[in-house]
Amino acid sequence: MKIDIKGYLDHQDLTIYRVAKISGYGYTTLHKSFNKEQSKATSMNLRDLDALAQAQHKMMWEVLKELEEGYLQNDEENDE
Repeated sequence: MKIDIKGYLDHQDLTIYRVAKISGYGYTTLHKSFNKEQSKATSMNLRDLDALAQAQHKMMWEVLKELEEGYLQNDEENDE
């Protein structure tokens, strides 16, 4: 399973720049993380989740729940 982080950002009217500015995490760090090839071992890390939560004034668990409910993709879907 992989997370469609770009879809999430788009639906939440967020940009990587805005997330970086509000959260205080570096733009380059988040850009690399959000655009990296996801594997089964590394889809997202706590820093990314924290940055998204701060940018939306939410708790990390709320963002995680949204990602799990609407932005998970099967590995087979990504291969097509």
